[in-house]
Amino acid sequence: MSTSACPIINKNRLSQPCGRKIVNRSILIHSCCAHCAAYTVDYWRKQDYEVTTLWYNPNIHPYTEHQHRLEAMKSLAQEMNLPLVVAEGYDIIAYFRQVVGQEAERCQYCFRLRLSRAAETARQRGFNAFTTTLLISPHQKHDLLREIGYKLAEEIGVDFLYTDLRKRYSDSRRMTKGLALYRQQYCGCVYSEWERYTNLTKSSRGADTPSVNIP
Repeated sequence: MSTSACPIINKNRLSQPCGRKIVNRSILIHSCCAHCAAYTVDYWRKQDYEVTTLWYNPNIHPYTEHQHRLEAMKSLAQEMNLPLVVAEGYDIIAYFRQVVGQEAERCQYCFRLRLSRAAETARQRGFNAFTTTLLISPHQKHDLLREIGYKLAEEIGVDFLYTDLRKRYSDSRRMTKGLALYRQQYCGCVYSEWERYTNLTKSSRGADTPSVNIP
């Protein structure tokens, strides 16, 4: 979907007729990191939504990495005069309960865990809709995010707004470049950390060199 088109909520229903201004509409944006949040927040503000962000990312490992990314998000929120709701604690046990034994399909369980918290928080706090900064990343599974978002919208009773912002991924990175924010090197979970650094190790020593399997 083009970023210039109207965002979609709950499958095929448009959130507004194109060109018409929304009055007193609010959206809660689940934020995966500051660098994906910058353009996403700007985009929804330009659609005339009052924007608040939510930090809930129990998948991020280790705890120190989680805190680095959270501090970056807090700095961006201050820079953009952006309300930020931070979920209490570090709920990594809930994450592992969802994905252990389902590692090959872990993304769907991770997405549902985080987006369900966003939907529940949006409903409890009276927001009109929720969405996620994951939708700007070319590394994420958009079809899966869209499917889970719509299902949660029906289950919890708050609209999910989808728009494809992947073409603006580099723009978001440019927006944060001068802010000296912490910049992560992998998606977040222990599996993606292992995959990234295992691949780097293989590349540095050559493809024909045997690797050590980590259980």
